[in-house]
Amino acid sequence: MTATPNGYVTVIWETKAKPGREADLKAFITAAVTPSRHDTGNIDYEAHEVDGQPGAFVIYERWETREHLDAHLSAPRMQDLVPQMLELIDGSIEDGITLLRPFRPTN
Repeated sequence: MTATPNGYVTVIWETKAKPGREADLKAFITAAVTPSRHDTGNIDYEAHEVDGQPGAFVIYERWETREHLDAHLSAPRMQDLVPQMLELIDGSIEDGITLLRPFRPTN
């Protein structure tokens, strides 16, 4: 992931809970949202459930710079949360990450 042309970084993270762990993953994500919103450089941090897909979640994040995102990802609390998260999700964390780059018409 790299910074967008105007400096900020947008991340979409999609994940699905392991069977039977849907409520656990929702509670886990819920608990992680507020601390992430308070990390330096955070612009937006929103968690969503995918309508009609029980246990499927999407997190939308925007960070002022790539350095802010990297600091968030390497924070001690995040390092502690990763093993817990891996117990709840189906697949890897990395497989669900998408970077968005905004663009605007020139006219």
